[in-house]
Amino acid sequence: MSAPVLALVLLAALLHAGWNSLIKAGADKAVEMALMRVAGLALALPVLAVTGLPARAAWPWLCLSGAIHFAYYYLLAKTYERGQLSVVYPVMRGVAPVLVALLGWLWLGEAFSPWAAAGVAAIALGVLWLGLQGRPRTGGSAAPAALPWALLNALVIAAYTLADAQGVRASGNAVAYVMALALLEAPPFALWVAWHRRGDGPAVRATARQRWPWALGGAAASLASYGIALWAMTRAPVPLVAAARETSVLFAVLIGGWFLREPLRLRTWMAAVCVVAGLGLLRLAH
Repeated sequence: MSAPVLALVLLAALLHAGWNSLIKAGADKAVEMALMRVAGLALALPVLAVTGLPARAAWPWLCLSGAIHFAYYYLLAKTYERGQLSVVYPVMRGVAPVLVALLGWLWLGEAFSPWAAAGVAAIALGVLWLGLQGRPRTGGSAAPAALPWALLNALVIAAYTLADAQGVRASGNAVAYVMALALLEAPPFALWVAWHRRGDGPAVRATARQRWPWALGGAAASLASYGIALWAMTRAPVPLVAAARETSVLFAVLIGGWFLREPLRLRTWMAAVCVVAGLGLLRLAH
């Protein structure tokens, strides 16, 4: 993985942690997510007018990814209802690259060097340390209540990562692929939330009026983050990109501590050393 690609993947990690923190900060996580997805659709339309649609070969992967992302957004909202950002985010994002590395090796045939394997392992160790030792003290439910949701979502994250890695390579244009995905995933989730909250119309409308600027910013960050990650997967092995992107847990922990007032303890910084060491090993891999 070259230095410019790695730098862009780190930017994607920061953007990803940022939009997740917006979901966590919202009072109604599902409504926040739906608003963000609708805003993403609005941003995607003009971009697609310029790029055009992705190649036909990518559409089966797009449809599969759209279905998987519905589960991802649902589980993400449920997880943030039950646990703190600095606890559950590391679990979701830490388990996923391990699964991606294993499945990428089995499914995509992407072997990687011992240095890369050690980097993936170090990053996974660091982020799991952050999550599995954490116990929220303020806000949300106890960590054990959120842990099953976070682990299940890690499996979903691994699934859409592998599907999109195939799809973006068949698309001919990473930007067009991400924008087409935004079109496919927004309506089902938004309609599901609208139906589920059909008895709370005034509250939903009030949330939409108050939070739409944040939703728009979060949607832009989400699209940019995933677009960069998928583009990077066309330039470097999928397991390496997935593992480097999961350094977003460092940003999420810091955002959780500084802006959401979640506790930062010694184990946070010790786990951060593991992640940074893993990142260095990934750079030595190529």
